[in-house]
Amino acid sequence: MSETLFSKIINREIPADIVYEDNLVLAFRDIAPQAPVHILVIPKKPIPKLADAESQDHALMGHLLLTVKRVAEQEGLTNGYRVVINTGSDGGQTVDHLHLHILGGRSMTWPPG
Repeated sequence: MSETLFSKIINREIPADIVYEDNLVLAFRDIAPQAPVHILVIPKKPIPKLADAESQDHALMGHLLLTVKRVAEQEGLTNGYRVVINTGSDGGQTVDHLHLHILGGRSMTWPPG
């Protein structure tokens, strides 16, 4: 996988407003927020998109979701939040590094778009 914007953030080559980090994942505020709270949670392992995750990534996938829960609690999103994973160009993915969007701080509408 070629170097992406997110791998540069992981490597601290590009600054980011990091809100959580452990040995497997990094969470930071989106630079173009679509809600009052808009945080991206990314694995440090370079997986281009959800469709590229393998069976050996099952623990990491669970860790990503539990990190979403932890970060949402940390951000005070007690009334709820939305988690979005865009996959591939038709899914709206613009960075080829798996990432989960946490959107909150306002009521979400459906359908999303």
